[in-house]
Amino acid sequence: MSEQASLLLRKQLSELNKNPVEGFSAGLIDDDDIYQWEVVIIGPQDTMFEGGFFKAYLTFPYDYPLRPPKMKFSTEIWHPNVAKNGDVCISILHDPGEDRFGYEKPEERWLPIHTVETIMISVISMLADPNGDSPANVDAAREWREDPRGEFKRKPLPLTAAEVQARIQEEMKVLRKKAVTAHPPIVDPGMKN
Repeated sequence: MSEQASLLLRKQLSELNKNPVEGFSAGLIDDDDIYQWEVVIIGPQDTMFEGGFFKAYLTFPYDYPLRPPKMKFSTEIWHPNVAKNGDVCISILHDPGEDRFGYEKPEERWLPIHTVETIMISVISMLADPNGDSPANVDAAREWREDPRGEFKRKPLPLTAAEVQARIQEEMKVLRKKAVTAHPPIVDPGMKN
């Protein structure tokens, strides 16, 4: 199964490089490990995260897509669905099947049809609209419930637009370089330079 997972992940990475999705970029941490990805999320507009620049990691299981990846923010973020250690807790990243606590329907949980793109779109949506019913960070959830339209006391320090743009450009250079080295051009040994 791991060869199948590897091929699928390479295909998804290639697709994201060809057709980038607004709001995030993704690439390999190490060119030799397709199961470890780094993602950079730009905080969604009209949220307390707007203008923020958030780095996270996706760790894929060898039986992907039968099971979901784990996601962890390395940038500190104060959010009901992000544990204090950075672990992301949303339905799409929960193993398939019935929720033993009864909060989620099976169709809300991981399905093998999901992709890195659908995961990231869900995470961006989660940033804009937290789920306070099953929080990973109870303190953040309490603050959010008490003032859902206000701003959390411990909000992330947003970067200026220029800082975000500069960091995005730098990250994109690194990710493009990683994508190119992960997929070197095929050279016909019979051709001469």
